[in-house]
Amino acid sequence: MQTNVSVAADPAVETTMKKRNTLTIGDQLKSYARHPGAGVLAFLTLLGAVITFALLFFLIGYVLVKGIPYLNASLFSLTYTSENVSLLPSLINTLIMTLVSLTIAAPVGIFAAIFLVEYAKKGSRFVKLIRITAETLSGIPSIVYGLFGMLFFVTALHWGMSLLAGACTLVIMVLPLIMRTAEEALKAVPDSYREASFGLGAGKLRTIFTIVLPSAVPGILAGIILAIGRIIGETAALLYTSGTVAQVPNLMGSGRTLALHMYVLSSEGLHMNQASATAVVILLFVLIINGLSGMVAKRIAKG
Repeated sequence: MQTNVSVAADPAVETTMKKRNTLTIGDQLKSYARHPGAGVLAFLTLLGAVITFALLFFLIGYVLVKGIPYLNASLFSLTYTSENVSLLPSLINTLIMTLVSLTIAAPVGIFAAIFLVEYAKKGSRFVKLIRITAETLSGIPSIVYGLFGMLFFVTALHWGMSLLAGACTLVIMVLPLIMRTAEEALKAVPDSYREASFGLGAGKLRTIFTIVLPSAVPGILAGIILAIGRIIGETAALLYTSGTVAQVPNLMGSGRTLALHMYVLSSEGLHMNQASATAVVILLFVLIINGLSGMVAKRIAKG
């Protein structure tokens, strides 16, 4: 037994085994020659990856080249005028809209996912109905959400065009996304974790919050990041609910987000350069939020 362990732990033996398990380019080409179908699939996979990365870098590069030259101090003035077309009020409104929407949608979506995975009877009609409803809501166009928000939050509740009406509309839009991704993340946690916790005497609630949820954090945060991207980029629904006033209001006041700001500038056709600069700010805003979310996920996963 000692001889086998020493051989298995020998670095030279490990290197030899890795070389045997690694195919050279020539070996791969010979394998594809013997199996043309596998070669075609490998080529299509490589082509798809190259096209995807090329489009990504082209899009980012185009936005940066078009927008960076027009970034200046006047774009970050606190007060919007027709001369400076400042984006700072829209940036602040975007941050407020994102925080308010996630403050409502994230807890509701995560706790709904916990109920579906941990408490609801598996395979029941009620669970199937909730999942079908969530998938249906995910496929509804955003303009329909905007119409509903205008009729219910703006008109029926008498909130008027306001950030709160826009945030509540966005909550309905991103709630199915957060719930479904959180549900899949919780289902991916092995049942052995739960059984080990129960075996040590922990209750169900303690097991969920100390064992299951920390293990599912990366998947849950992935859904939250997707929700943030949809909130930041939404325009159609907010046109009917939050309005397009370029100011920093309270929650019951009208205000435009960065995406709406860029839409208004480009639709007017008078400030296309400033619209390109706004696109750069939106891109950087999304990258920063995604980076911070990734750091938080790593810290939580490490404990």
